Amino acid sequence: MGSDVKSPEFTVTHLERQPVNEAHSSGVSWGAVIGGAFVTAAMYLILLALGAGFGLSAISPWANVGMSAATAGSLAVIWLIVTELIASAFGGYLTGRLRTKWTSIHNDEVYFRDTANGFLAWAVALVVSVAFLASAATSMAGAPTPARSNAETSASAAVAEPTMYFVDELFRSGRPATDANDAQVRVEAGRILTNGLKQSQMPASDQTYLGHLVAARTGMNQAEADKRVSDVLNDARQAEDKTRKATARVLLWLFLSMLLGAFVASYSATIGGRQRDHVRAA
Repeated sequence: MGSDVKSPEFTVTHLERQPVNEAHSSGVSWGAVIGGAFVTAAMYLILLALGAGFGLSAISPWANVGMSAATAGSLAVIWLIVTELIASAFGGYLTGRLRTKWTSIHNDEVYFRDTANGFLAWAVALVVSVAFLASAATSMAGAPTPARSNAETSASAAVAEPTMYFVDELFRSGRPATDANDAQVRVEAGRILTNGLKQSQMPASDQTYLGHLVAARTGMNQAEADKRVSDVLNDARQAEDKTRKATARVLLWLFLSMLLGAFVASYSATIGGRQRDHVRAA
């Protein structure tokens, strides 16, 4: 038997004496992450208020009053992206600058951790904004809700608000009359119209019944009432299609802005972390 064979005891003792290069601190500086996240959320809310103050969220439906819908939409999208970039840059930089210094690890690992911390700060800010600041952001970016009477409130509770205009259009008459049952008739027509818009084709029985209602309430003959029902239904479908396309467009730009915000927050955290590591005690 040769003398070069090492005993198990020697091997275990040798492995136990290997130097440990891992730092005791975590790879995530949660204090810096949470602080950067709150700064990101606060900056986003401040910039949103600034944009609403300049009217970037107000779109006029008239061509000669205020900004046109196309111009306001483009400006609103640009401001949305700028807001996300500025808020994410502030939060990400503070996250990297406020973290603790990691010792005895490679520079590549430091760069990765800074990137991850910046991304976490952006993610926490997004959750905080959605959970706590959504109502405040909506009130600043949206238009104020006008006061309504009790009858109008009851009608809107039974019928979806976007369809109420088309219901009113159904019952326009050259000789308006006050009727105690007018609100109930409008609510019923609104439900029929809402149900018809959910389908590719309104049932013939519903369309015929709407024509009878319109003829009875407006004094039109049956042919004119049926034509009005068809015209209003087509207008409502076109308006619904435009709303759907506009919503999809806004969601796509929102996705792009958030994606850019995540990248900017991660990169800004590496800048702040690099400056943090270069700070020397006086």
